[in-house]
Parts: sequence; structure tokens; C-alpha cells
Amino acid sequence: MKLRDLAARLGCTVRGDDGVDVLRVAGIDRAGAGDLTFLSSPRYASHLGETHATAVIVPPDVETTLPSLLAKNPYLCYARAAQILHPPRRPAPGVHPTAQVDATARLGEGVHVGAFAVIGARVRLGARSIVHSHVVVYEDVEIGDDCVLHSGVHVREASRLGHRVVVQNGAVIGGDGFGFARSDDGEYEKIPQIGIVVIEDDVEIGALTAVDRSSLHETRIGRGTKLDNLVQIGHSVTVGANTVMAAQAGVAGSTKIGSGVMLGGQVGIAGHIEIGDRVIVTAQSGIPNSVEPGTMVSGYPAVENRAWLKANAVFPRLPELARRLRALERRIEELLNKG
Repeated sequence: MKLRDLAARLGCTVRGDDGVDVLRVAGIDRAGAGDLTFLSSPRYASHLGETHATAVIVPPDVETTLPSLLAKNPYLCYARAAQILHPPRRPAPGVHPTAQVDATARLGEGVHVGAFAVIGARVRLGARSIVHSHVVVYEDVEIGDDCVLHSGVHVREASRLGHRVVVQNGAVIGGDGFGFARSDDGEYEKIPQIGIVVIEDDVEIGALTAVDRSSLHETRIGRGTKLDNLVQIGHSVTVGANTVMAAQAGVAGSTKIGSGVMLGGQVGIAGHIEIGDRVIVTAQSGIPNSVEPGTMVSGYPAVENRAWLKANAVFPRLPELARRLRALERRIEELLNKG
């Protein structure tokens, strides 16, 4: 593709030769002829003199002799360029002969159902959606248009997926929530999980992630939210729009998470609390209490990020400080005894 044509599709300005051909995207240190790379920060501008890329995406204030696409957000521009230059492979429409599709299921136009997939009773599968091999969709599930369920995904009964939802391999949508009542003799009796899961439009769910069905009403994942691999969403949790959760984050039941929230890897959030909009939680933090909107927190129990950084700087010195404190206590006692 000519750089000028790519620029037109991306809404970017070209600086330099707009007639060069770009065939694919590549990292700045490995790019070669035909590659489009990107520079997201001016402090890495020195790498531009070493790259062999044909063209580069840069902020408007970065100078380079390479043909360039000028973008205020080079990383976002790179993501969109990658989508254009590396379009996803799409299987042909149709139902594989080995798939099991219930007679009451309704499949939209252009749907693909792969080998050994199972589509249950009264399922509604939207137009152009893709169900890869070995996916199991239980009864009464509703799936919107242009969704992709990768192999090994299980979508449990009555779950609802919006449009353009992507579910990566092995994820489970709508499994039973973790609900048990303890009897007087110490045994546990299962509480029926009679609610559903609702996944709104443009959500992506990572591999081996679990989103549990609600105990009574619904577990809801808001529009545009992205869940990484191995994320656990407990029953009756509500997650707002455009929230992101990194791998191994876990959210206990009945917690409400706002919009624009960012959870780092291995963050744990207790149940029945509220995380406000635009909260940032750094990796491996534990959240036992509600967090106000717009806050950045760290550690366990999580506190304001700057306070945690100051405390963390002191931790390695605690043995020395304890030794000095004991020495001061002994000295004070000696002085008091002399008095």
C-alpha cells in the first residue's frame, strides 16, 4: 500500500515521500524494507537514525529524514495501521458438517460455525459472527453481530453478548458464581446462581478468563472494556465502560467498578465495594475498601500511590531504623538512671 493511501485511511498528514510502499508493521529495532514502524516518545528519537524501516509514525514535533505519518498519538495510529496492513483471517461463512446446531437456533447472515462446535437451543447468533471449533454455546444465549468466539470458549445459558465482542481461547462466560451457604455442622450447600451475564458492545475477553453469572440478577461488563488473560470476575459484579484489567486481576462478588478504570496485573479487589471512575490500581495491589473516583492507589491495603511510594522507600531501612531506635532507648534509659 502506498503511504499516501494509508495516510488517507488513517486521517494523517504525510511528511516526505508519500509514494513509498508499506507492506506491514514492525518494531523500530527490527524493521526493514517495506516496514512501517512508530515512535511514541521524542526521547527515543535517536533510534530513528538506526532503523531500516521504509516509513515511520511520529509526533508532529519529531524530525526525521524517513517518510513519516504525523500523528498526535503515534501508538494509536500504529494500532490502526496494523489493522489495515494485517487484516484478520476470516473463515468462510457456513456451518461445518461436524458442528451440532440445535434446530431452534437462529443464525444470522454470513455466520461461521467451526468443527465440533455446539450451538444450543434457542440461541441467537448475529450476522457475520464467528464461532470457532470446539466452542460450546448453551441454550438461550444471545450473541450480536460481528462477534468472534475462539476455540474452547464456553458461553453458559442465557448469557448476552453485544456486537463486536471478542472472546479469546478457553474463556468461560456465565459459569456459576462462587456461592455457598454454611450449615451449623460446617458443611456447605450450593446457592443456585440464577442470574445471567451481560457483555456489552466492543468488549474483549482474554484467554482463560472467567466471568461468573450473577446469583440473582446480572453480572455486567460495560461497553469497550478489555479483560486480559486469566482475569476473574465474580458474580453480580458490574464493570463500567472502557475499563481495562491486566492478567490475573480478580474481582470478588457484587463489587461495582466504574468507567475508565485501569487495574494492573494481579490486583485483587474485595467484594461489595465500589471503585470509582478513572481509578488506577498498580500491579499486585489489594483493595479491601471502596476507592474514590480519579484516585491512583498501590500496595496492600491499598493507599494513595505517592504515600505508598514513600513508605516503600522506607521498608528496606526498617531493620536499621529498629536497631537505632533500640540503641536510643537504651541510651535514654541510661541517662535517666544516672539522673
